[in-house]
Amino acid sequence: MRRHRKIKIVATLGPASSDKATIRALWEAGADVFRLNMSHGTHADIAARHTIIREIEAEIGRPIAILADLQGPKLRVGVFADGAVDLAEGKPFRLDLSDAPGDASRVQLPHPEIFAALEPGSSLLVNDGKIRLRVTACGADFADCVVSVGGTISNRKGVNVPDVVLPLAALSEKDRRDLEFACELGVDWLALSFVQRPEDVTEARELARGRASILSKIEKPAAVKAFDAILAVSDGIMVARGDLGVECPVQAVPPIQKRLVRAARAAAKPVIVATQMLESMIESPMPTRAEVSDVATAIYEGADAVMLSAESAAGQYPVQAVATMDAVAIEVESDPIYREVIEASRKIARRTVADGIVSAAREIAETTDIKAICCFSQSGTTASLVARERPRVPILALTPLVDTARKLCLTWGAHCVLVPPQDRFKGAVISAAKAARADGFADTTDFIVVTAGVPFNVQGTTNILRVAPCDERLIFRADPE
Repeated sequence: MRRHRKIKIVATLGPASSDKATIRALWEAGADVFRLNMSHGTHADIAARHTIIREIEAEIGRPIAILADLQGPKLRVGVFADGAVDLAEGKPFRLDLSDAPGDASRVQLPHPEIFAALEPGSSLLVNDGKIRLRVTACGADFADCVVSVGGTISNRKGVNVPDVVLPLAALSEKDRRDLEFACELGVDWLALSFVQRPEDVTEARELARGRASILSKIEKPAAVKAFDAILAVSDGIMVARGDLGVECPVQAVPPIQKRLVRAARAAAKPVIVATQMLESMIESPMPTRAEVSDVATAIYEGADAVMLSAESAAGQYPVQAVATMDAVAIEVESDPIYREVIEASRKIARRTVADGIVSAAREIAETTDIKAICCFSQSGTTASLVARERPRVPILALTPLVDTARKLCLTWGAHCVLVPPQDRFKGAVISAAKAARADGFADTTDFIVVTAGVPFNVQGTTNILRVAPCDERLIFRADPE
């Protein structure tokens, strides 16, 4: 019932993984979080998958996190009279608001907000960047362009605008309906697409009203530039390398990934590395060496989670993809160089009492024969701070709240355990000792470190640390009251 790795695995559900047997097999293979992609499937489809996950959760007795990924506004060209045309490099091409079918000289772009933001010299990328247009002149209802990179353009292909911040909200009307549906359903995380500014995150948080944590997808250059402000108002981050690789030069994506992962780690907020991690496993039972190396890189960087998209949602080998990711993680984390890299990249943050407590917990655990750090937490803050330290020993996140346990399934190294509510620290220590023994982290001859906030039920009060035996009889002798 315990994972033998610290990084978490997010698996997207879809047509290849919608039945209960497959979803359970994905969990058994190593999936910690299930992603429901709101871009595909009806609300009935999403609800059915949610129900299955919660049934499996009850059967196995372990918390499982569910992440609903909102689609975001989709910018697309209109249709062509012949279905598609070929654009040649150096030729002129116009985008406008007319709904007349397009041809080799023009096509509709039904988004006046784009025209309002464009200026001469701006770039427009069509069909995942395969076609590139440079704006030569523009107005309120048109953009005259020259084709920088040609190719075939067909009906309703997507458009990216990397050079400007578009006056578009991150939440479309569809997203607002999907957000409310997902919150009522009871998901744990909401992934927000098309984030450009911190206000986009604040809007989603207001709509969620505390019913789900907000994870910002960083997929636009504007979001990279405003990352510190976006991180400050987000509960977690996803490095969404798909659109990021379209809108930014591909060679810029790896450094961006490293910077975002480190910043999220320093803020004690979970960060997911996503997109094309094991892409070849959509059709092959074996990944490429480059893909394995890509997954390993995210693990060495200290990311909280790695994510599978089409590999588990629509691929031919969804369970094998999760199992492969699990095997890579176990192998990498057993490498002595992994610890060297993780510890070299650790930022010492001791600005508060809580920072000092969790740092001391790690140092004690790593310099003595301690089997685990046990965090008793209502909100999950204590466990997140301990995870920021990336300790060598396991982290047991103990909470009486199932919502907190589920949310922490995305946090690096956190083994989440539901325990009875406590009003005294001694009760928390006893619960920690029982949980450590029950889940195979320690036995009665071992010791654990226990951290908590006193008084209980007050968020952000991590202020106490105790080294305790895993035999509660010894705990009672030391503290009979």
